[in-house]
Amino acid sequence: MKINWFLLVGFIVACNLIGALGALWTASDGAWYNGISKPSFNPPSWVFGPVWTLLFTLMGVALYLVWVAPSSKIRTIALVLFGVQFVFNVLWSYLFFGLNNPLWSLIEIFVLLIFILATGIWFYMANSYAGYLLIPYFLWVSFASFLNWAIWNLNR
Repeated sequence: MKINWFLLVGFIVACNLIGALGALWTASDGAWYNGISKPSFNPPSWVFGPVWTLLFTLMGVALYLVWVAPSSKIRTIALVLFGVQFVFNVLWSYLFFGLNNPLWSLIEIFVLLIFILATGIWFYMANSYAGYLLIPYFLWVSFASFLNWAIWNLNR
């Protein structure tokens, strides 16, 4: 398989730029986040940037692998699901940090998890490596879901 480096790098950059939209709200109200109660397992703030950069990079590679897969209904569904889950990914940051609402973000993150799982399954069907590349993303958002629940529970 010949790699189209321009397209691959483009998808990686695009995923990181779109993912960075969530940081607009994350950075917008540090006072609220710093003032709420957090569980003992809450990672330090500096962890999130590198983790998300890695996850968005893996998502970009996975997206590339599906994009260059042979055209099919599976590929089309996989790409649509990817877009939908990405909207929910950015929306979570708005709900949690923009609206300062751990409850709505908790409800939304469970929807996000369902879409990540569905995307991973359809990516796997289009290109097995692409499906595997989304496993760390699913695991991190699963952890983030538990963290979101704990924050909501501590602050209600």
